[in-house]
Amino acid sequence: MQNFKILWADDEIDLLKPHILFLQQKGYDIVTVNSGLDAVEKVEEDNFDVIFLDEMMPGMTGLETLQQIKTIKPQIPVVMITKSEEEHIMDDAIGGKIADYLIKPINPNQILLSVKKILQNKQLISEKTNLSYQQDFRNISMAYNDAIDHEEWADIYKKLTYWELEIDETENKSMQEVLETQKVEANANFARFIKENYLEWLNVPNISKPVLSHQVMKKHVFPKIKTDKPLFFIVIDNLRLDQWEMIETQLRDYFLVKENGTYYSILPTTTAFSRNALFSGMMPLEMSKSHPDLWEGEDTDEGKNNNEAEFLKVNLKKNRLSIRSSYNKILQTNQGKAVLDQFPNLMKNELNVLVYNFVDMMSHARTDMKMIRELAPDESAYRSLTISWFLHSSLFELFKKISAAGAEVIVTTDHGTKRVNKPYKIIGDRNVTTNLRYKQGKNLNFESGKVFEIDNPDEARLPRLNISSSYVFAVEDYFFAYPNNYNYYVNYYRDTFQHGGVSLEEMIIPIVHLQPK
Repeated sequence: MQNFKILWADDEIDLLKPHILFLQQKGYDIVTVNSGLDAVEKVEEDNFDVIFLDEMMPGMTGLETLQQIKTIKPQIPVVMITKSEEEHIMDDAIGGKIADYLIKPINPNQILLSVKKILQNKQLISEKTNLSYQQDFRNISMAYNDAIDHEEWADIYKKLTYWELEIDETENKSMQEVLETQKVEANANFARFIKENYLEWLNVPNISKPVLSHQVMKKHVFPKIKTDKPLFFIVIDNLRLDQWEMIETQLRDYFLVKENGTYYSILPTTTAFSRNALFSGMMPLEMSKSHPDLWEGEDTDEGKNNNEAEFLKVNLKKNRLSIRSSYNKILQTNQGKAVLDQFPNLMKNELNVLVYNFVDMMSHARTDMKMIRELAPDESAYRSLTISWFLHSSLFELFKKISAAGAEVIVTTDHGTKRVNKPYKIIGDRNVTTNLRYKQGKNLNFESGKVFEIDNPDEARLPRLNISSSYVFAVEDYFFAYPNNYNYYVNYYRDTFQHGGVSLEEMIIPIVHLQPK
């Protein structure tokens, strides 16, 4: 155990000798003083890991001493010890940023618990987390090696995400490599599962299947619309489950989670396909046929998501919902501020749909800008960048306003993103799509195996550029690369976040129903 040094200030310090001996036997160094003034002097001339401070001392009180100590060395954790149970003293102490608060009479174990909680908290949590994950490792592996359904896969992904976030909080992240290996194996099994089941979900009636992108609004949003309070439907583009879990912790002061579920993104897991499907309530093939004026094919240079508001109107009409609704897409800071300014008007609607595009822009910026890649070199830093944006965003302010107004929210995304590392050679003509995780075109030439091939796009409810078009989706952490200029291409795109293919991260999507507190 590290040799921790404790300063204990109490005008009756002699009466505390049994406690001091107990801590010394546990390996702690204890320095004692009889007054607040002496405590301040000791802090000025020496370093301590924690300070125990009696509140009721003659001369300089504990609270006054606390204030002085925080001015000199604000980072030292201070435990306030007092005979008083008066609430205002507790409030003042907590306001002074104390680490713990103990009421006399205290016993040695109370003191030890407080010390461990402050000084060894991370170490003890790390040990417990690592042990718990080791125990769960076998259960998770057994689960994804069995013949399981879409619900069990969602549960596995939630478990892996839970452990990813827990291990990320440990001191030395010693189990991170083991978890990464398990995620790789899980994704390989998940790819096989999708190959075997995806087309059946779209073509075989009355089988067990997940909610897919085009069914989300009908199943999760429309039934929750009320006439007395608006429902907010917020889509954060390109958001993964682990990023959402980080955001959700910031919303706990404002909302209760009523439903915490998932759905599956359709393929390709890109904004053009999955988000248009989300709003229209249709698969891409149906959109292209029944609304050619709204659907932008991959052979055009037009923006692929410029008609979401119109697709939403189509969906509302199809479901016979004659309601007041709004649609806002937030791409820039001023657009987010404009939404906050018009919030009173939004409260007059029954449904407000908002799309926030920052996370998608961040993933693209990380690919194109060296500085962003330096800021977010790994998954943990990528999550941190997401939460940093959220805490300073107009979206967070909107959540606060919604909560204060007593309205409910459904939060989701259109697809996730996958950190890619392995190139996969593919050859096609100049009309083949440029996405790194899927290709659509004719005469695609590639090695079969680590891909999901769809020769007949009709079966996947996907439009085709010409009669012989097919789709190929990358799986696991592969990305497509052309033989021409291969090394440059691979070096540029390796270790970037991409979407469009088949992975747990891209396909299994959080959808959460929040109620205001």
